[in-house]
Amino acid sequence: MPHGPRYRRPVRRRFEGKTNYHKRIKLLKSRKLRVVIRVSNNHTRVQIIQSKRGGDKIMISAFSKELASKYGWTANTGNIPASYLTGYLVGSRAKKNNIQEAIFDLGIFYHKNRVLAACKGIIDAGLQVPYHEEFFPESLEERIKGTHIENYAKKLKSEEPENYEQIFSGYIKKNKINPQKISQIFSDSIKNIENNA
Repeated sequence: MPHGPRYRRPVRRRFEGKTNYHKRIKLLKSRKLRVVIRVSNNHTRVQIIQSKRGGDKIMISAFSKELASKYGWTANTGNIPASYLTGYLVGSRAKKNNIQEAIFDLGIFYHKNRVLAACKGIIDAGLQVPYHEEFFPESLEERIKGTHIENYAKKLKSEEPENYEQIFSGYIKKNKINPQKISQIFSDSIKNIENNA
C-alpha cells in the first residue's frame, strides 16, 4: 500500500469501490429525481430519491418481497422477471404520485441483467427516463418474461429428470409452482400491479 508524507487515503466508500463521487456530483447538480436500483442475491430494491441539502429523501420505494405478499408473484424474488416487476411497481407508483421524469443513478453495480430488467420495468411503466437504445441487450425482452427459465425447465425435465427435480426443487417443493409456467405467473403479477399499485 502506498505511504509517505504526501499520500492521502481516498474517502472510505471510494476506497471500497462503492461510490464514484465524480459521477454522483454530476447527478446531484442536475437537480432531478434519481432512480436508485440495488440488487442482492435474493432481492431487488428500487427507489426514487430527491436530493436535498440536509440529505436524500425517498419519494417512492419498492422491494421485491412485496411482489409475493401483495401482487401474486410466487416464484423466486432473486431473478430477472422479479427485478422487472419491482421496477414496474415503482414506475406505476411514481405515475400515481404525479412523478413524470427521473434519471438513473446506477452507481457501481453487480448483477447487471437484473439491474437492466428493473430499468426496463420503470420505463415500461411510463416514467420518462433518458437512456440509449443499445443500453438493453436484445435477449433481455424474452428473459424478462421468464421464457428462458421455462425453456430450461422443459429441456431438463425431458433429458435429465433427476437434475430437474434437484435444480427446481425450490419452485416445486417450497413454492409449489410449475417452473414451466413462469410467464403465466409473470402476466398475472403485471395485471395485479396495474390494478392495485
